[in-house]
Amino acid sequence: MKLISAKIRALSLGFAAAILLAGSASAAEVRVMISGGLTAAYQALVPEFERATGNKVLTAYGPSMGTTVNAIPVRLERGEPVDVLIMVGYALGDLIKQGKVIADSRVDLTKSLIGIAVKAGSLKPDISSPDAVKRALLSAKSIAYSDSASGVYVSTEMFAKLGVADEMKDKARKIPATPVGEIVAHGDAEIGFQQISELKPVQGIDIVGPLPDELQKITVFSAGIATVSKEPEAGRALIKFLASPAARDAIIKSGMEPIATGTTN
Repeated sequence: MKLISAKIRALSLGFAAAILLAGSASAAEVRVMISGGLTAAYQALVPEFERATGNKVLTAYGPSMGTTVNAIPVRLERGEPVDVLIMVGYALGDLIKQGKVIADSRVDLTKSLIGIAVKAGSLKPDISSPDAVKRALLSAKSIAYSDSASGVYVSTEMFAKLGVADEMKDKARKIPATPVGEIVAHGDAEIGFQQISELKPVQGIDIVGPLPDELQKITVFSAGIATVSKEPEAGRALIKFLASPAARDAIIKSGMEPIATGTTN
């Protein structure tokens, strides 16, 4: 089975390379701004793209929203050079409306679920139902959530849906820029909420699981070409590669679900 899988992988990569090389006549430097959700898969796939095309990818990391110094909208405002933006879909949509991203360049790449994490070795709370999650939140002494899409949902919608918004005011806090998993690993929060794909790379935590379906909020991560791009064709080639069958295994391994190539909304 491993041999068959390796052959299929090699064929997929060969096919993707042929497509990419056909659309990339000469080597280029592709500048990317990317938020945390897709980072693990992206870091595994970029070397393959570089080998296939001869292009060099230069990457800047930051949240899809917010006002921290590394936030993608803030980076754009201060004029940092960029060709490709990879971020939460609705945040990319906002940039399209602002004229900062080429509308027809958008490709929805993945779906991501929100998960719950505790410090490695700690007792894992029951999160099998909304009532169980509510009990876990009320019993926890400290809770952390991100300053990006998952945290916005948890703090502004989920707490209210569970009827615990008032109780969370004193013990739940937003974590700007830093991965929530790191806060949990250091013991600075008993429970952390973030995209599972952002929790998986963090050492020192145990992922309890995804939120139950009744509370879950699926986040779409999308890519697009910046209107200020100096290498739009090379940027489109990168997006095409990330949306190709060759990227599927790395995306699934990172804890996300691939979206069919070319899907937009």
